[in-house]
This record gives sequence, structure tokens and C-alpha cells, in this order.
Amino acid sequence: MEKVMMKLGGLTCPSCLTKIQKSVEAVDGTADVKVLFNAGKVKFTLDPVKADPKVVQANIEKMGYTVQGVKEKEI
Repeated sequence: MEKVMMKLGGLTCPSCLTKIQKSVEAVDGTADVKVLFNAGKVKFTLDPVKADPKVVQANIEKMGYTVQGVKEKEI
């Protein structure tokens, strides 16, 4: 398992938080999704066997938001 944190751009309101959270949760292999609106970040746990952070990033970017940085840490 890995802990992943993505710095986001384009968040304009709290409903953005819900959209991003649902998008990340929809990717098989993600868990413990938390979107921090004020910090402009999304944090989640990822099973690298089932999912790739690039898939999560692509889903977020398809909705019109930007991912400005990705940090991964094995746990």
C-alpha cells in the first residue's frame, strides 16, 4: 500500500471537494480518500497492484482541475 498526496488547482468551492472525492473513490484500489479544500490537496491510500496514481490524476484532470504535484510514500 502507498499513501498518496496530490496538490490540486482549480478548486473554487466546497462542491469541488465532493466531485474529486467521488472520482478518486471510483478508482478500484483507492481507500481513505480525504480532500482538503483549504489546503488544495487530496490524500488517499492506494494499492499499487490494483491502481496507478496516474489514473487518479487523469480522472481529476478530466473534470477540469489540475494536479500540480504528486507525492507517494510506501506504507
